[in-house]
Amino acid sequence: MVLDRSSGILLHITSLPSRGGIGDFGPEAYAFADFLAQSQQRLWQVLPLGPTGFGNSPYAALSAFAGNPLLISLEKLAEQGWLASERLQGLPGDDGPVDYDHVAALKLPLLEEAAGNFLDHADPASRTSFEQFCRDNTAWLADYAMYNVLRRMYHAASWNAWPEEYLYRRAEAMETLRHGHGRALAVEQAIQFFFDQQWCALRSYCAERGIRMMGDVAIFVNYDSADVWTHPELFELDEQRQPIHVAGVPPDYFSETGQRWGNPLYRWGLLAEHGFDWWVARIRRSLALYDVIRLDHFRGFEAYWSIPAAEETAVHGQWVKAPGAELFARLTEAFGELPFVAEDLGLITQEVDALRERFGFPGMRILQFGFGDKGAHIYLPHRFVPNSVVYTGTHDNDTTLGWWQHAVKERERAVVESYLQPIQEDAEIVWAMMRAAARSVANLCIFPMQDVLGVGSEGRMNVPSRSAGNWGWRYAPGPLQEVLAVRLAALTEVTDRDLPRATENS
Repeated sequence: MVLDRSSGILLHITSLPSRGGIGDFGPEAYAFADFLAQSQQRLWQVLPLGPTGFGNSPYAALSAFAGNPLLISLEKLAEQGWLASERLQGLPGDDGPVDYDHVAALKLPLLEEAAGNFLDHADPASRTSFEQFCRDNTAWLADYAMYNVLRRMYHAASWNAWPEEYLYRRAEAMETLRHGHGRALAVEQAIQFFFDQQWCALRSYCAERGIRMMGDVAIFVNYDSADVWTHPELFELDEQRQPIHVAGVPPDYFSETGQRWGNPLYRWGLLAEHGFDWWVARIRRSLALYDVIRLDHFRGFEAYWSIPAAEETAVHGQWVKAPGAELFARLTEAFGELPFVAEDLGLITQEVDALRERFGFPGMRILQFGFGDKGAHIYLPHRFVPNSVVYTGTHDNDTTLGWWQHAVKERERAVVESYLQPIQEDAEIVWAMMRAAARSVANLCIFPMQDVLGVGSEGRMNVPSRSAGNWGWRYAPGPLQEVLAVRLAALTEVTDRDLPRATENS
């Protein structure tokens, strides 16, 4: 896939200043879409939209297919009549970071109430749409609903701690669950229908303004997920359904013991025998949600670091080849040209580059990475190629202002300034980096919203080594400054990143 020359903004839905304590698909999302259009941005990138579990990481979702109920707008449900407007009183405000536990405790019961009202009072057209949604998503919806109902029954315990009849999905127990908890299962499906309706409406609103949605697909799935519970045969599990090997990355410059992520590894051979059907279903769902898909940890499709599950660190893992070429060939056969962006950061081998180039996937370049030794210069604009995506930083980086203030040592500042411009005040670094990204030959340029707003480290979304306190940032409520839109639009125009829009309107 070759991207049009354009630019966009990285902002996860949770970071919107929506009413209710967490960003959602309500009015603030539409206001942000208007800001994108006014700023001449052509793409809105979000993080994975799945339901989150312990730690609230969107990269450790409870399902690779389902949507996060907390992103559903209660205001939109009230407008549709599924929830009385007075039920919204007492919800958390629209400012401050996300308190996930507090939000879930208040919001989930209201979503269940709205779903019950929908099931009892939906008009024929709405019921027909709901039934069609259920048919279109048979590959995952019923199993996810059962997983969620059981997870609630057992107080959010991981599925491997459930009674054996549910752990092993014994036929009699599953049939009893379907009959005995039919209402609760239908409520879960209706909540997913709400998610789908609201997301698709927002995506259509953006499309009308020339804005595409870019989503994120993590290569691995969480062990405590509906996916592993439903399809244990597809993962490296023993007879007790405990992981045999888990995912991670080897020791490197940043960590003497590497990173042990703990995700179960795929039985790639079995997936291949079945035509990669599970991956086809997963990408079909993703293509129903996004226009462009970022493949997280792309190098794992060529070879992945396999760690014995008993090991506490990643030191004693080994590289194991993955059938990435066969997978992407199958996906191309199923869907045609694949709108994928490869997250190819870190130590990348020639084999990984060859896999990406064989299928024409753009790679990523992060400006913050470019000012180290010569080996880091691939992240500087003079080394870019057109079929790539440049970021000032990502959700795993500090904001550009925070990076400049805390990570760039005094002796390195001269290097940065020699490449960009003399920096008289700290705030100047943000637009200096944004201009460098926009002027580059990379076809797609993406700015984190934190950089557009010029916020410091208080706006950082994620610190990978930190187990708590991530994913909470939201920008302040109130209209986004028009001066920012004007300045961003001017940068977009002068760097010829508005050309596709002009072509479409001509």
